[in-house]
Amino acid sequence: MVKTPKTPKTSNSDVPEVPVPKLVGLMAVDARQAAHEHGVLISAADRDDFDRVTVEYVVRQYPLPGVEVPRNAVVTVWFDLGEGEGGGGAGVRVPRAPGPRGGGMRRELPEPDEPPARSESFSPCP
Repeated sequence: MVKTPKTPKTSNSDVPEVPVPKLVGLMAVDARQAAHEHGVLISAADRDDFDRVTVEYVVRQYPLPGVEVPRNAVVTVWFDLGEGEGGGGAGVRVPRAPGPRGGGMRRELPEPDEPPARSESFSPCP
């Protein structure tokens, strides 16, 4: 059986289509390189100085990774989270341990009438 080589998909304009690479999580310099290697252009919606941005991380992209687009199509990336998308600055969250189990006997202690008297022999310093 003779296998025929796969040809890239073409749209109505006979421009080959390429899959959009995953750019989220990459630094700006690496995102530009990955876009170039995959045959797409990249634009930053929230950075006017995108050509000078190097160490900021991509947090969003459109179109999503894997979508077929015409070669040299523009993929838009964002470096900042939008309104309501997080960025609360809470840091690492540690799960809380569960509280005491319910059930069992519970007793209510009576309210003290007066604070406990201090022992006169008590001395905080030796």
